[in-house]
Amino acid sequence: MIKTTTPHIPSHVSKSQLKIAIVTSSLGGGGAQKSSANLSFVLSKLGHKIHLISVMNSIDYDFKGVLLNLGILKEKNDSVWGRIKRFWVFYNYLQTEQFDYIIDSRARPTFFKQFMINKLLYANQNVIYVVHSSFLNNYFPSSKFLSRLLYTNATSIACVSKAVHNLVYEKYEFENISTVYNALPSIQSIQPEKIIDLPQNYILFFGRVDDSIKNISLLLDAYKRSNLKQNNIHLVILGDGPDVLKLKTKINKFELSNFVHFVPYTSQPDLIISKAIFSTLTSKFEGFPMVLIESLALGVPVVSVDCVAGPNEIISHKNNGLLVENHKPKALAQAFNLMVENHILYNRCRKNAKTSVDKFSINQISKIWANILFEKQL
Repeated sequence: MIKTTTPHIPSHVSKSQLKIAIVTSSLGGGGAQKSSANLSFVLSKLGHKIHLISVMNSIDYDFKGVLLNLGILKEKNDSVWGRIKRFWVFYNYLQTEQFDYIIDSRARPTFFKQFMINKLLYANQNVIYVVHSSFLNNYFPSSKFLSRLLYTNATSIACVSKAVHNLVYEKYEFENISTVYNALPSIQSIQPEKIIDLPQNYILFFGRVDDSIKNISLLLDAYKRSNLKQNNIHLVILGDGPDVLKLKTKINKFELSNFVHFVPYTSQPDLIISKAIFSTLTSKFEGFPMVLIESLALGVPVVSVDCVAGPNEIISHKNNGLLVENHKPKALAQAFNLMVENHILYNRCRKNAKTSVDKFSINQISKIWANILFEKQL
């Protein structure tokens, strides 16, 4: 059950231009971080003045607004004194700038740390907390009491999919919940000079190479079982992470080293995505997988497991891609085969790919944020 109520509208908030701070762990490396960068464009399009506050010095994605990079201070001094200094800089910044809203997009797994932030940094602030994943322990204490202590008085808890919204409500019974999808960034022109040496025909995984979450082992198992190798269709794994060596060992064991290729992370993957036959996602859990809408926006169909949460809110089965029951390598292999061997199905999915994600455009998502920020009457 989804239950949403309208938060209290602060009396001082103008319905024209607002001053908004987006607090993020960084602006590089992951989907949640990219969504924070994209959000700066969404809110700027609404005419608001945007500041981004990054905890770490990883700035890869384009953004719109003023940046406070606390990560530079962190790299200079991460001692106890250095942390106190960063906290003080953060506090003074919030006090000086007097934001109408703070949108906290970080993971928040530690109760005591978040309690101190709420009581000291965010005291008397209007805060919207974003929940990016169905793995709720990254955002809430396991205790319902402690979670409600932290977030009952939040302006809003913004969940990135309906499935995450449902999970949060069912577990914690918050009334102040909204569903707001991550916005698709505007497609930039693809520069030919960025072409790298890739197989002529390949399917693509792109994202963090973390097998505990992304379950790339399932992908390798399915690829091994499929007919793709016999059809000279390779697998490209684009990204960095802790499990590259582990997965290379598995690839050698499967005798796939000539067919599976690792490409390092790039903040501009559009060219590599656009040349794929289809992209694939095999995660154990998600929140709202940006990789799916990024692929579809480039006209590339997707084959994804139906994990919690997000894929079934993006993929229309056999219209823009294929949804497969999770943790079933044989079923996933069959989906791979179907996508490359059934040309009518593939062409339909490819034709429908771009238009299927229009609902996630900056224009559409900005309307949802306008309602949350009281830009219009709900």
